[in-house]
Amino acid sequence: MVTELKQQEKSLYDTDYNLWVIETVKQLENRDFNSLDLENLIEEVLDLSKRDKRRLENLLTRLFEHLLKLRYWDSEKERNKGHWQGEIRNFRKQIKRQLEDSPSLKAYLKEILEECYRNSREIMSDRSQLPLDTFPATPIANFEEVLDEDWLP
Repeated sequence: MVTELKQQEKSLYDTDYNLWVIETVKQLENRDFNSLDLENLIEEVLDLSKRDKRRLENLLTRLFEHLLKLRYWDSEKERNKGHWQGEIRNFRKQIKRQLEDSPSLKAYLKEILEECYRNSREIMSDRSQLPLDTFPATPIANFEEVLDEDWLP
């Protein structure tokens, strides 16, 4: 019986993910641990951390992108400065909220700082059509400055 339920749950995971989540929550609430699809549940729990890391990486890259726009894209600055500053504030707030929820991710964010900067530098070169060497090869700010609400380049 348990094996049949597990097979059914695995099938449910593959055919209707949302329903699988609802059923898994019910099983957890009812302490029906024998019916849980543990293999997929473990995978999903591990993926939560990966999602948070990817989200932080994306936010930091976008933050650097807008900091670079503000500092180096002079031909568009007058028209877009307010928008870029708003986006900078938005990305900083999102990063801070995520770090409040998961403070242990701060170390990860520091680790990927340079990689995110390099990525944003390439993106900015493409978007602005400015040569890549317009933007410094090393980050324009340290970790604390990047997240500092009062710092702008």
